[in-house]
Amino acid sequence: MSGAAMRMSMSMDTKKIGYGLLLVALLAAPFGIYPVFLMKVICFALFACAFNLLIGFTGLLSFGHAAFFGGAGYIAGYTLTTVGLPTEVGLIAGTAAGALIGLVMGSLAIRRQGIYFTMITLALAQMLYFVCLQMPFTGGEDGLQGVPRGHLLGFIDLGNDLSLYYVVLAIAVAGFALIVRTVNSPFGQVLKAIKENEPRAISLGYDVNRYKLLAFVLSAALSGLAGSTKTLVLGFETLTDVHWTMSGLVVLMTLVGGLGTIVGPIVGAVIIIMLENKLGDIGNWLASVTHIDWFSGLGESVTIVTGFIFIVCVLAFRRGIVGEISALIDKRSSESR
Repeated sequence: MSGAAMRMSMSMDTKKIGYGLLLVALLAAPFGIYPVFLMKVICFALFACAFNLLIGFTGLLSFGHAAFFGGAGYIAGYTLTTVGLPTEVGLIAGTAAGALIGLVMGSLAIRRQGIYFTMITLALAQMLYFVCLQMPFTGGEDGLQGVPRGHLLGFIDLGNDLSLYYVVLAIAVAGFALIVRTVNSPFGQVLKAIKENEPRAISLGYDVNRYKLLAFVLSAALSGLAGSTKTLVLGFETLTDVHWTMSGLVVLMTLVGGLGTIVGPIVGAVIIIMLENKLGDIGNWLASVTHIDWFSGLGESVTIVTGFIFIVCVLAFRRGIVGEISALIDKRSSESR
């Protein structure tokens, strides 16, 4: 075996060990951390990974992913509350809705490139936002409330937070595995080629628009799965999830964690959601330690803090946290050879 092949094999083994340790930690996590908070983090981590599939590996910056995330949440919630179908049907309906919205949006958006593609996705997503604001079944500004968890497959009681946690974890792991498999497949290699040099991919005979549309729909479907699962976890769906700020939030998660990396969006989602939920506690702790009252109001400045983190990452960590760590490891390994 050549040196390069051996290093690649060792790298794959290391990744498998890392994934295994992460899974073990997640299996044990609900016994020490509030399960609902963990489930929220997991849903956003899947959402960020789905978005990263499009921008990180295909090179398409969508600013309309909130449409898939929130739109699927509304459909799943409506299916479970008004129609009264089983939980698994609601999740499937939400995922299918995300894929359908992605197919419509993608068919229109991929005709343009660059900033024009981004603006089309943003405009179409905002159209869906106003639809959700006006449609009676969404609850308007009040949102869709009282979404029941029900029973999965008729016998798993999802009213129990611990049971629901492991179901959500299984969904997220399956979605993450699908993304990894897609990225490492021949289809994924074509997507990377499109990102690196689209004209050359066209010259090689690939139907670039078809590949981009497939990637767009797959990303939308996984985003819809994340949104549907979040609605099931929290028991409600609001306009916040279909607003353009949600699209900006998932962009921030991906950039902070590491654009184009496998686990970077997960790290970014953990950091951003923890800041949103725990920044007030951190501020109170800093106020008690430093005796500076200003810190006690830190919880009301989440947007400022996340914006500051974004600026720091753009200026000092262009590859994101995971990207910079990977680059440092590669540099040291190359110096040691």
